[in-house]
Amino acid sequence: MVYFKTMHDSPVHDYVNQLLRGLVEPLMLFVIGELPSHGYRIAKEVERRSSGYFKLTASTVYSALRRFEDEGLVLSSWQEAANRQRRRCYYLTDKGRQILNSKLKEWERFSVAAESVLASD
Repeated sequence: MVYFKTMHDSPVHDYVNQLLRGLVEPLMLFVIGELPSHGYRIAKEVERRSSGYFKLTASTVYSALRRFEDEGLVLSSWQEAANRQRRRCYYLTDKGRQILNSKLKEWERFSVAAESVLASD
């Protein structure tokens, strides 16, 4: 699940959740491509870059990361943190970068088309 800055019982809540379902993958892949890291840091980076608008739950993040790994979009390895705690870090593969680039191009086309329809003449 993804949380965002609207009231959960507002009429907009379900609409925004539907929009976000298709965005979780490119948002996470983009962050991983720029900043290979562990799941918690990926979620926090998405939240930071969206000024707190997108708040990914742990279940959303880790189920997506498992799927990304199964599909060959990311690789992972265990890293030891400063506090000697081990964390699984994720890295974008070439296939993951290709998929991300395709999704970003399609998002741009989608956004332009939607804005064209919604623009007042």
